[in-house]
Amino acid sequence: MTQPASEAPQAPPQAPATSPAAKGGRPALGLRADIRNLSLLGVLAVLVAVGGITKPDTFLDTSNLQLVLTQASVIGVVTVGMTFVITSGGIDLSVGAIVALASVWATTLATQEYGFAGILFTALIVGVGCGLVNGLLIAYGGMVPFIATLAMLASARGLALQITDGKTQIVSVQPVLDLGVPDSYLLGIPPLVLVFAAVTVVGWLVLNRTTFGRRTVAVGGNAEAARLAGIDVRRQRLYLYLLSGLCCGIAAFLLIILSGSGQNTNGNLYELDAIAAAIIGGTLLSGGRGTIVGSVLGVLVFTTITNIFALNNLESAVQQIAKGAIIVAAVLVQRSTLRNGEA
Repeated sequence: MTQPASEAPQAPPQAPATSPAAKGGRPALGLRADIRNLSLLGVLAVLVAVGGITKPDTFLDTSNLQLVLTQASVIGVVTVGMTFVITSGGIDLSVGAIVALASVWATTLATQEYGFAGILFTALIVGVGCGLVNGLLIAYGGMVPFIATLAMLASARGLALQITDGKTQIVSVQPVLDLGVPDSYLLGIPPLVLVFAAVTVVGWLVLNRTTFGRRTVAVGGNAEAARLAGIDVRRQRLYLYLLSGLCCGIAAFLLIILSGSGQNTNGNLYELDAIAAAIIGGTLLSGGRGTIVGSVLGVLVFTTITNIFALNNLESAVQQIAKGAIIVAAVLVQRSTLRNGEA
């Protein structure tokens, strides 16, 4: 008996075609991140070799390597906060000015009367306060991050100059100064480096292992889609600028330990260094992808370059030109990979 056409057996439905990127997107992204990090390690190794060849008696000296790490620690903490902001699709041009304002406010005579705790608390609260203003203007005021943080840059620099009247404020609180001397080093590691390491570990865990980190990436990838998925985009952005301000406050305290003073010129061009380190580390300038490990390696690359240039008595202008060229090259590489569908 012939089966009616309506009851004829149907061909099994075919599974939807899956692109190679969709099949192994996350492993592929992880592989590319590993390649980027290995490349940065290679660049760092080359720089160490160059420093060892040009200044063998100075560059590889233990005290110089400790200096490189302590200098990297200050800008490194700022870069961790900047990485979160850029991953969310934002930018923060005020980080250097916030570091300056926090450092001078924390080293006034009135603040130093409260000792170690007073200096630390003031540095942190000033950084968080500036981050709060940035976050409110951007998240709830609707201002473009570039404009809001540029205004904060000008305001914070001006206030720092007004507080100091252009003079250096010397720290007289001995427990703070003691953290910068070799006697306080733990197994030869300066306390500033330990703080930087702790901030890096916490930053990596938050970005890669928490809901906060996933929301940050989602907002940077597509803010509207994140909103439709139930994420409070405005609140998330506020939190991110608070985090950036907190990192600036920590960096200001580390800088006070390192220099033993507070100056309105502190943090000069930190925004350039932090953005550059994050970008060459693999954080996507347009948002949606960030890497703490890459950013830290970027910081070490830039700090090593600065140290090598200083030891060889090269002008600071040449350093800035080199950094600018590296930033341009990193952005061009990012644009190329995005155009080829590899990012």
